[in-house]
Amino acid sequence: MSDSVFFDTDCLSAFLWVNAEYILASLYSGSITVPEQVYVELSNPYTPQLKARLDTLIMGGDAAVQAILSDTAEFDHYVKMTSAPDEGHIIIGKGEAAVIALASASGGTVASNNLKDVAQYVSDLRLRHITTGDIMIKAFEQSLITESDGNSIWSSMLAKKRRIGAASFSEYLGNRNK
Repeated sequence: MSDSVFFDTDCLSAFLWVNAEYILASLYSGSITVPEQVYVELSNPYTPQLKARLDTLIMGGDAAVQAILSDTAEFDHYVKMTSAPDEGHIIIGKGEAAVIALASASGGTVASNNLKDVAQYVSDLRLRHITTGDIMIKAFEQSLITESDGNSIWSSMLAKKRRIGAASFSEYLGNRNK
C-alpha cells in the first residue's frame, strides 16, 4: 500500500489559489503526487501563480510530478476512463482519470473534490479518497490551523469558486461530527 496522495486539479488548486499549500506540505510532504495531466492543467498562462506555487512544492521535495507511461495498465485504464468507459461509468476529465489510474496501480489515495466524476470509480476500485474538507479537518486535528484559520481559508477558497461542501469550515466540521 502506497502512502502517495494523488491530487487532481480541483483539490490541489483549492489550496494553491489561497496560498495555503503549506497545509499540504505539512501533512503530506514527499507524498504529494501530481499526475502530469494535472501539472499541465495548472500550467495555464492565465494563472501563472498556481504553477509557480506548485513548482515551489516540487522544488522543495514536497511534491512530485508523475507521468503515465504508454504500454502500461495505468495507461490503458486512463484511456478507458477518458474515452470509452465500462457500462455504468461516465467519461471523466484527464486529471481525474490520471489520479485514479495512478492511485489504483500503486494503492495510493485519490485527492479530489469532484465527487460526481470520481465516486463510482473510487468505489469500484476500493480506493482511499479524500477531499479538501478532509484535508482541512486533518490540519485542524493536528493543530496546523485553528477553527478561525480554517474559516478564513475556507472563505477564501469559496471566493475563488471552489466547491468544497459547506458554507464555512465550522459548518463542515459540524456536519462531519453528526
